[in-house]
Amino acid sequence: MPVQPPRKFNPHPFAYHQELEVRVENLTNEGKGVARVDGWVVFVPFALPGELVRCRIFRNHKNYSDSDLVEVIEASQDRVAPVCQIFGTCGGCQYQHLAYERQLEWKRRQVEELLQHMARIEHPVLPVISSPQQYGYRSKITPHFHRPKDGSVGEIGFLRAGTRNAMVDVTSCPIAMPGLNEALTRAREAARAGSFKNGATILLRAAANGVLTRPDAIAVEQVGEVRFEFQAGDFFQNNPYILPEFVGYAVREARASGARFLVDAYCGSGLFGISAAPAFEEVMGVEISETAVQKAAHNAEINGLKNCRFLAADATAIFNQVPYPGDETVVIIDPPRAGCSGEFLQQLFVFSPRLVLYISCNPATQMRDLVQFSEAGYRLGSVQPFDLFPQTKHLECVMTLSRG
Repeated sequence: MPVQPPRKFNPHPFAYHQELEVRVENLTNEGKGVARVDGWVVFVPFALPGELVRCRIFRNHKNYSDSDLVEVIEASQDRVAPVCQIFGTCGGCQYQHLAYERQLEWKRRQVEELLQHMARIEHPVLPVISSPQQYGYRSKITPHFHRPKDGSVGEIGFLRAGTRNAMVDVTSCPIAMPGLNEALTRAREAARAGSFKNGATILLRAAANGVLTRPDAIAVEQVGEVRFEFQAGDFFQNNPYILPEFVGYAVREARASGARFLVDAYCGSGLFGISAAPAFEEVMGVEISETAVQKAAHNAEINGLKNCRFLAADATAIFNQVPYPGDETVVIIDPPRAGCSGEFLQQLFVFSPRLVLYISCNPATQMRDLVQFSEAGYRLGSVQPFDLFPQTKHLECVMTLSRG
């Protein structure tokens, strides 16, 4: 009996739940396999390049279709058995079925393709720096549950793959640090024993001072020789194993410019600016958040650094209080996934720093912003991706941009 399509389903070029046999050619930066049927693009999640697969159409867009993977007919030699039993159901990981060395190569290629297609730049991308830990690396997880039904808490975990709010029950997460999984067991038991009228998010952060569950608890993290203290609920990079190399690379690139001063925009608790401070006469961290500025100043103090200043600056005048000449200054920017606002970039270009290190967790918005850097006269140097998030589609990418 045919399955009834959703009310707004577009029946062209494929019927709802029509099954196709396709050869996968590529991977998107979202981790989906790319196939073509008479030139028409079909995306197939959890399918790998070179594979012959059977897929089932569930949505037709203006120029491509989405499908579900039904069967792998001819498997790629790069396919491996996923470690997690709910891989493919849980939306947290996209690449557990792909050998790790190939994950790194595909992520490098994806950055290269984004450079070509979004920034219109042919430029080499350096090999992705691998994570020392491919599993058990994540230092923070935030499982969630929806409003209880009939007084009973349902699934406690993460978003189900391909959905916007459906949950998948997670009893253990193999990319999380072991201490987090032990704490997750206790947190799940407490949630089921508790009385909740609404859903909730559980915070679990592993730090040098143990596993923390309160957002306002102070977490301690050591990155190389530098000690950082921050609230457990605040943002801090979630793979401590790769952080010394990640931060060290940014510091070396900044120091190689020969500039005397460094500005750490979007400084948060001061990760990059404080780590780089010994290489510069003076460092200034800039943040919109007053509390983040206070934490960064505290971190400079506990590390005995006298050449760091931190200020809370309004987004409309973020460089007005920076006293350094642009041609003697390196600016590090590490914006959220949405990238930099046009307003921020215009201020940056007026300040005209000698070097900009653009660090991004979303290469797509990074390449979008790169277009404006090129128009402002900045030249692209090294493009160095780091795999802070093995088994997932995510990565961090550091672009070095010099003036002139």
